[in-house]
Amino acid sequence: MKNEILDKLERLQKYVEILKSYKNYSLEEIEKDYTLRGAIERYLQVAIECCLDIGEMIISFERLKKPETYREIIEILGKANILPEDFARKFIEAVKFRNILVHMYADIDVKIIHEILQEKIDDFNEFAKYIARYLEE
Repeated sequence: MKNEILDKLERLQKYVEILKSYKNYSLEEIEKDYTLRGAIERYLQVAIECCLDIGEMIISFERLKKPETYREIIEILGKANILPEDFARKFIEAVKFRNILVHMYADIDVKIIHEILQEKIDDFNEFAKYIARYLEE
């Protein structure tokens, strides 16, 4: 399990690096360039899904309560002190955004994408830090 999680963390790091490379684009550029916008949306989606996959692996390994929703994956990690609860509450927003990306892609507000790139992209690194700490225990 540990090696699988480390592989996913490595992949997550690559996705975050790619997303950070889009930080300098303005809101207007992202709105106008559908190829750029699609790339950002896709990398956000796979970054979030990496986190969810990692969470599911840990929950299974630890034999914690089986989550019924993606949101519950993060909640369970918080309650089990694998993620700090305050961070888990904040990171649930990423899970909600993943659902928008997957199911309501036509209604995505580009301002939110831009805001995530500017202000929230480091949440993925913070998630990875907590998971790495868990793996060391």
